[in-house]
Amino acid sequence: MLAAAAAAGWLAFGRSATHEPAPQVNYTLLDGQKLSTDTLKGQVVLVNFWATSCTTCVAEMPEIMATHEKYKSRGYQTVAVAMAYDPPAYVSNFAQTRKLPFGVAIDNTGDIAKGFGDIKLTPTTFLINKRGEIVKRYVGTPDFEALHTLVEKLLAEKA
Repeated sequence: MLAAAAAAGWLAFGRSATHEPAPQVNYTLLDGQKLSTDTLKGQVVLVNFWATSCTTCVAEMPEIMATHEKYKSRGYQTVAVAMAYDPPAYVSNFAQTRKLPFGVAIDNTGDIAKGFGDIKLTPTTFLINKRGEIVKRYVGTPDFEALHTLVEKLLAEKA
């Protein structure tokens, strides 16, 4: 019982709004494009830490794709960050065969995961507002209906 209560408390904390500035990180995408925290300001950004070996990550990817497609024309960006332990060939193959419509970065050094609080659990997803502040952190699959409501609110805000 105590363990369940502790887990519930941890999950509640893991999903809390922080409004901390997003860490200053650089992303190199599979296509060679470079993004950074600064270049993404002015957009609502979903940063998803995932791995090809994570069944929950693979299962939620169609919803992440649908969310991206729904909002991309309104200033919404998705960056999928593959964990350092994920073989780059697997990540590239996954992105190509699934036709991921957003940027995919491989965190070869683990620096991006460290920047976001030393992420170890996948999937872990962050929603960042136009001002570059972390608004929500999800550990596990987000409630996509609630996520869409929050994205709508954030897209309506001024930068």
